[in-house]
Amino acid sequence: MSNNKVRVLASLIVGLLMFSNMCASESFYKLTDFHSVSKIDAHVHVNTKNSTFVELAKKNNFKLISINVDYPDFPPIDEQLDISIEIRKKNSASLAFATTFSMNKWNDKTWSQTIISQIQNGIREGAIAVKVWKNVGMDFKDINNQLVMLDNPKFKPIFNFLSEERIPLIGHQGEPKNCWLPVSDMTVTNDQIYFTTHPQYHMYLHPEFPSYEDHIKIRDNVLNNHPKLNFVGAHLASLEWSVDELSMFLDRNPQAYVDTAARMGQIQFQSQREYKKVRDFFIKYQDRLLYATDLTHQPEKPIGEEFDKAFSEQVEARWRTDWEYLTSANTMKTEEVKDNFEGLRLPTRVINKLYKENTLKAFNRAFK
Repeated sequence: MSNNKVRVLASLIVGLLMFSNMCASESFYKLTDFHSVSKIDAHVHVNTKNSTFVELAKKNNFKLISINVDYPDFPPIDEQLDISIEIRKKNSASLAFATTFSMNKWNDKTWSQTIISQIQNGIREGAIAVKVWKNVGMDFKDINNQLVMLDNPKFKPIFNFLSEERIPLIGHQGEPKNCWLPVSDMTVTNDQIYFTTHPQYHMYLHPEFPSYEDHIKIRDNVLNNHPKLNFVGAHLASLEWSVDELSMFLDRNPQAYVDTAARMGQIQFQSQREYKKVRDFFIKYQDRLLYATDLTHQPEKPIGEEFDKAFSEQVEARWRTDWEYLTSANTMKTEEVKDNFEGLRLPTRVINKLYKENTLKAFNRAFK
């Protein structure tokens, strides 16, 4: 055997041994470790002063980031802010919150500066970030009945301010790609349910509105023009349908993170078909992903213990199902996804980043 062949063979053996040792040294959590691991749910909505959600989080070793949103199904944003401030004061070690802003008075010449002042007030009251919602691009229209998009020049001073002050922007632009499909063609049942009950946001029914590609392109152009903006793409940055697209987004935007809020089913759907690709994505981008659910505690309609019990069961079921999917190799089935799928069994180091470390980096004011 020639010297070159010997060297190549030796290199291969060394590489295999190193890989084998790395795999052998990996540790993995068990299902029973759920309570012992400190975790953060980086995207929830605590829209009531009822303490059930926060106490449930403490019981399950979770901290929460409650996100204010200019959403008509939620209380007015001033009320959301008051709720967040009060709960934060009582539970500063367990709950942080993000403020938001209204599109009201958009046509005023001083709108941008007014919004910056509102954001400053929210930060003074303890907010750790700002949320911009999908009403920008999908709902709100100006005085000329034109949709206002995220690249409108009026947003530029706001994004410049956030960049300068290192205040994270949580962006929900566009919707899951399913939004532009008939309900029967959607890949997961939670999308089918949401867009059936919210037809105003089901873009398949509104072909006159911007396309999915339009929303993504405009959002990406804004980030290109504000490279120092600390950005968290809510709901997997509306790229939930493809880990390939998510990979390219994260590569193009090294300052950005994405959260998994209300999109775990989309990941599970992909892992049914391309398990290794999905698992490799979580490992490769382990420093950029935030665990989140979008769980929402609304003001009680049926007030009392029965409502709190039902809500608590829903929350714990979601948290435990996600933990099983991310930490184990179990064969699973959920309501969101048809047919069985396998858990990703991510290493401990990845789980720790996903559930806590990355969120603390993305929101550096959280829980201080």
